[in-house]
Amino acid sequence: MHMLVRQLALVALLSTVSLTAAQAQKKLKYPKGPAASEIYDAVQKPAVPVGGLPAYASYLERNQQYPTQALRNGKDGTVNVTFVVEKTGVISNVAVQQPLDPALDAEAVRLIKGGPKWTPAEHKGGKVRQRVTVPISYMLPLGAGGPAPAVVDDQPTKPPVGTNGAPAPTVVTPEQPARPVGGTDAFFEWIQKNQRYPAQARQRKVEGRVPVEFLIQKDGSLTDVKLAGKRLGSGLDEEALRLIKAAPKWAPAQFQGQPVKQKMVLPVIFQL
Repeated sequence: MHMLVRQLALVALLSTVSLTAAQAQKKLKYPKGPAASEIYDAVQKPAVPVGGLPAYASYLERNQQYPTQALRNGKDGTVNVTFVVEKTGVISNVAVQQPLDPALDAEAVRLIKGGPKWTPAEHKGGKVRQRVTVPISYMLPLGAGGPAPAVVDDQPTKPPVGTNGAPAPTVVTPEQPARPVGGTDAFFEWIQKNQRYPAQARQRKVEGRVPVEFLIQKDGSLTDVKLAGKRLGSGLDEEALRLIKAAPKWAPAQFQGQPVKQKMVLPVIFQL
């Protein structure tokens, strides 16, 4: 009887050992891969935009638009957009992490959704879904909304300043900033319609933004036009100056019910 019990126990033990070894062999031979639906934040090989990060940054810069409503309200800042790069390279679940402004948030989402596909992430030998966050920054052009300075007049209402004793103009914060007649969208539409892409720049495939500074006079005319940033060359700088000099009048800034001068810096965008 005792011998039979020991034999049965030995059979059971051998069966257990055999089953455990089979399971271990199966686990070793067929490793468990990443879960099909799992979204990773950190991976061995992160997802990257097709064409590379410099090309993606160039896409964002060329296609970013500053919403008219945000300009009017003097809104700026950074919108962090999070999304999932799927195993196919398409993006999904696009959302704003912390809302900044409705117009800026919507534009940032539009920009990300309209972007190129991505090369999917890889982890533990397979393609996986990865969560990515891209910051979209908006910086108000000088004078475009908010507490931008304006000049009431050129008569000395303050003590003289400078070594030459020149009178200081009165500088104030306008109650109503200068605006393009018809709105910002209409102004940039006029720029695009009247833009003459220089042949040299087209041949060299040069594109980008040319910041132009100008003064909006009390009658709405644009004067003192000059470049305000990095030159692009190939005739683009000269074309940007020509466009602003020929642009329609603006509605001047207002202070205490009177028109005042105001400085502005806006980019002229060139895109092939």
